[in-house]
Amino acid sequence: MQTTPKTVLITGGTSGIGRALALRFARSGYNVALNGRNVDRLSAIKSELEKCGISCLCIESDVSSESECRDLVQETVKRFGGIDILINNAGISMRAILNDLQLDVIRKVMDINFWGTVYCTKYALPYLLNSKGSVVGVSSIAGKNGLPGRTGYSASKFAMEGFLQSVRTENLKKGLHVLVACPGFTESSIRGSALGPDGSTQSESPRDEKKMMTAEQVADHIFRAVATRKRDLMLTKQGKLAVWLGRFFPSLSDKLVFKHMSSEPGSPF
Repeated sequence: MQTTPKTVLITGGTSGIGRALALRFARSGYNVALNGRNVDRLSAIKSELEKCGISCLCIESDVSSESECRDLVQETVKRFGGIDILINNAGISMRAILNDLQLDVIRKVMDINFWGTVYCTKYALPYLLNSKGSVVGVSSIAGKNGLPGRTGYSASKFAMEGFLQSVRTENLKKGLHVLVACPGFTESSIRGSALGPDGSTQSESPRDEKKMMTAEQVADHIFRAVATRKRDLMLTKQGKLAVWLGRFFPSLSDKLVFKHMSSEPGSPF
């Protein structure tokens, strides 16, 4: 008996973890809907997804816009009839100490990382409740421990996690699955595109990307966590240790985090 393929909607699906997730779900037979702001990248991922033999929908949109998030959800439902999984992956980082930072940088980071998650989850929720589906938030260690030089980024991820925890509890008896995934440092473009103190984009990553977990490895972990309906996903030993230290030895954690982050090339402190 032939069954209708399930549908996954992924924000920020044209590069890094989002792109890897789109391909991972496509290879498993899911309909894939995603958004991005770069037309060339949207065209490229569309071609790759179609080679997997699945139906896909790639939409140019910005998750910091409520109306564009609403339209993204509505277009997905119009095309596929519903949504089974929403992955809030779109994100942007920043790198500057608060004393040097223009406040518009924090607003922009919050608009994308936090409000983008709120908008998409709000408009997708009726369909996810109907399918007893999954909401995923791609968070960070920065959403567990405040990172120096990343005030706006940490704030956005703390806010995202609090929001998703509340959504989980509100819908405890309605069959909704909520996963908060914290990949740790992952090979991607997010650090190279991070915002500086005046809002300009960093020219390159301050870290050796080749030594990190790949986006494909992260996507595979998230795929399995959704399939098993896990509550939380924390990847890398470094991330697990940082969270454990922050919980039980906060003063020591502060010192170690400061030392680690200040050792980055071109550190702002």
